[in-house]
Amino acid sequence: MEQKPSKVECGSDPEENSARSPDGKRKRKNGQCSLKTSMSGYIPSYLDKDEQCVVCGDKATGYHYRCITCEGCKGFFRRTIQKNLHPTYSCKYDSCCVIDKITRNQCQLCRFKKCIAVGMAMDCKGHGHGLKGARGVVLDDSKRVAKRKLIEQNRERRRKEEMIRSLQQRPEPTPEEWDLIHVATEAHRSTNAQGSHWKQRRKFLPDDIGQSPIVSMPDGDKVDLEAFSEFTKIITPAITRVVDFAKKLPMFSELPCEDQIILLKGCCMEIMSLRAAVRYDPESDTLTLSGEMAVKREQLKNGGLGVVSDAIFELGKSLSAFNLDDTEVALLQAVLLMSTDRSGLLCVDKIEKSQEAYLLAFEHYVNHRKHNIPHFWPKLLMKVTDLRMIGACHASRFLHMKVECPTELFPPLFLEVFEDQEV
Repeated sequence: MEQKPSKVECGSDPEENSARSPDGKRKRKNGQCSLKTSMSGYIPSYLDKDEQCVVCGDKATGYHYRCITCEGCKGFFRRTIQKNLHPTYSCKYDSCCVIDKITRNQCQLCRFKKCIAVGMAMDCKGHGHGLKGARGVVLDDSKRVAKRKLIEQNRERRRKEEMIRSLQQRPEPTPEEWDLIHVATEAHRSTNAQGSHWKQRRKFLPDDIGQSPIVSMPDGDKVDLEAFSEFTKIITPAITRVVDFAKKLPMFSELPCEDQIILLKGCCMEIMSLRAAVRYDPESDTLTLSGEMAVKREQLKNGGLGVVSDAIFELGKSLSAFNLDDTEVALLQAVLLMSTDRSGLLCVDKIEKSQEAYLLAFEHYVNHRKHNIPHFWPKLLMKVTDLRMIGACHASRFLHMKVECPTELFPPLFLEVFEDQEV
């Protein structure tokens, strides 16, 4: 009785998986092919979805020779090692080829060097997951821990590479935004007292001023009238420079006078505080006001600002790590100026569009500078919130000062700007 041919099993001997074709030649059946087909969509549990080969960037199939790679790079590395082919490899371009899934077959030497560079081991005979026979290497606990550590190292390397790529791909200012940036920067520089020479030109307030509080305030603080008098001497020119800065911005000048006044009253203390904060000197622990008067924390506190001085000093300390340039300070001021939540504004939509334009140009300029601080942009935006809080605290503080301090000590422009502010 004729026996029926047995069913072919996956992974059986290739010679047993063959049959005669009509022309008498042996024809390979698809036993092994079906294995590869069935395994092609398999992703080991230790791989993330869409994990990439650390050599060429193609889709990884597992952990091979101590690295997460695709089947192509795994096979290339294995053949190179087993047949000792690497001495025969050469490169036409001084070993400078970029290896990816498109170029990987164009230069064997650079591909092999990339394999070594990412950590594939020449002496490692085993690998975590392979397709041959659908069998993997069973690892003991120590090897499993080592394997997991290497996987994490590969992932961390890729994360860093992706972060660098994302930094390089972030949009920079458009030509229109550069125009906006240049105008704001020039407006700041032309109204910023002493410019970059403030350290050489500053004068320290004598230590004996601001050390003997006299007038008691309702909130429990005390005011040294001598220090308060010194500060009022520089407040008028400081306010004037903020007004001049705003008037140099075309978007501001196009607004109705009523809106201009509201915006200036709302942002004046915020911008003056910012200008003082970026001139914080950690060596002397002082702020330089209006580009000329260096004061200590207690002097500013006893001179009328009370707890507001603490907030400005803390802002100065935190901003010192940001290394802001003139343009970033200028754009930060423009964002503070064009705030739509000031009460009584008429052209809210126009002001909002102006602020959005400055914010977008600001973000793109920050991308252009490529700061090394992680999450620099959102951290910098948080300083807007800090400055708004300083402005609100000062408005409350001003009400107390106006009640307790002699009216003749307040300069007219100081009263005009800070009276009738919302608290």
